[in-house]
Amino acid sequence: MVRVGWAAALMACGSALVLGAGPATAAGVDAETINRIADQGFNHGQVADTLEYLSDEIGGRMTNSPAMRKAETWTQGQFKAWGLSNVRLEPFEFGRGWWIEASSVRMTAPRPVMLRAIPVAWTPPTAGPVSAPVIVAPLRSARDFAAWRGKLRGKIVLTSQPTAAKDDTKPAFERLTDAELAKLNSYREPNFDPEAAARNAERRLFRGELDEFLAAEGAVAWASISRSDDGTVHGEGSGYQVGQTPKLPGVEIAAEDYRRLARLAKVGTVTLEIDSRVHFDDSNTKANNVLADIPGADPKAGYVMAGAHLDSWVAGDGATDNGAGSAVVMEAARILSALHVKPKRTIRFALWAGEEEGLLGSYAYVDQYLAHRPAPSDPKLASLGPYFASSDSYPITTLPGFNELQGYFNIDNGSGKIRGVYAEGNFAAAPVMKEWLAPFASLGANTVVAEPTGSTDHVFMVKLGLPAFQFIQDPLDYESTTHHTNLDTFDHARPDDLRQAAVILASLLLDAADSEKPLPRNVLPTQPRVTDSFKYPEPRP
Repeated sequence: MVRVGWAAALMACGSALVLGAGPATAAGVDAETINRIADQGFNHGQVADTLEYLSDEIGGRMTNSPAMRKAETWTQGQFKAWGLSNVRLEPFEFGRGWWIEASSVRMTAPRPVMLRAIPVAWTPPTAGPVSAPVIVAPLRSARDFAAWRGKLRGKIVLTSQPTAAKDDTKPAFERLTDAELAKLNSYREPNFDPEAAARNAERRLFRGELDEFLAAEGAVAWASISRSDDGTVHGEGSGYQVGQTPKLPGVEIAAEDYRRLARLAKVGTVTLEIDSRVHFDDSNTKANNVLADIPGADPKAGYVMAGAHLDSWVAGDGATDNGAGSAVVMEAARILSALHVKPKRTIRFALWAGEEEGLLGSYAYVDQYLAHRPAPSDPKLASLGPYFASSDSYPITTLPGFNELQGYFNIDNGSGKIRGVYAEGNFAAAPVMKEWLAPFASLGANTVVAEPTGSTDHVFMVKLGLPAFQFIQDPLDYESTTHHTNLDTFDHARPDDLRQAAVILASLLLDAADSEKPLPRNVLPTQPRVTDSFKYPEPRP
């Protein structure tokens, strides 16, 4: 296929064109190929079916859980059935699997009430139902322990400070307006603040310290408040690594129910019954990334890549976080394979594991193929994982494969349609992305913004100066309702949006795979200076 500018391609679309042949320009994929991608995605699409199977049939996919193992097998089968090459698992060390069989939390005094609650991930089971009075003991740091020593034996400890209900001032469901998109186009200067990183690490380490303290004090179990209202619960936890398993059962209780317990405990005795039937899976401590390729014609041209995380939390079915992104990546692979594209560069598709525990799968890929960053010498800090302990450590040592990755596109902001691309501070790549998105203005995707994003699988690549990007997506009810909650189900996904996203992702991947010049890279970072050398440390709570 002859790669020409979009306007010229429209004039020449009646000519005989061959997919994936000939040089490409920054202007991107020709019109006929875009039309074929659109036809395959909109008229023959399977993205909704893929998401339905991941969310309804398999459900929440905690890393190393039985459901995640099923998802690893099923997604490989789909890639193979669609004709992709080199479909494989790439294992990395993770730890214990964990899953919920059943759970029940109810107040038994002063009256019986079933509560909306969920076991906290990687906490142990109860030995059948356990019943005990509650005590409200807000514990935010180890400095709070002294006030509660000798008072917690035989109690179920409510460890969160009861919060007041807040007015909802934002709509629960949103689509971005042009004005809101424009606000995103503001460059955020880097901020290197080691003291803030240390505070964050201290907060993470406190989880283990709290469990040790409660167990030593003879508490029966503990409960925390959900961070959001309207009966939603999350169940996020830690302690997945071998040897770090928490000692006490823990549950997260819906905010409204937790507040009721706290009010009643203020004036009298409250008794809870917790029955947590959860299971650890130690059959294999290795987690797996799922990868598949469409081979490139030029083995020296490197590869481009799309990724999303296949794992989820367990409160819901993992539909919008991130079954949606996984389904879009898989659908882009299916579309391009169905069109028998012959790109210059290999196109690689990745479904990451361990994202929810700190981008562990994508970090393992980076550490194996792209670059090393030094781990902290403190074993406590090292136990937090690379996202919390070494994502900004120096010096960076690049590996032979560093120059082979020519572009990475990540999708992990729910199931909303793509509205554009975060340029992640890569000024040189922004105009190229703008050209590649130009054909999709009628689909609402024509925005490239300078603002960076974090907390998902492109982060470790961006931190190496690689051309790695996250998509801007319509929020829908992702942040307000579904993110990590029990309401993260297929009903909150929008199939029309998923089809649009898959078509755009497939097109941009082919743009990057066939462009004459690879996507511009950013600078390989070196140790920065502290941004605010006059800042005083914040007092600890």
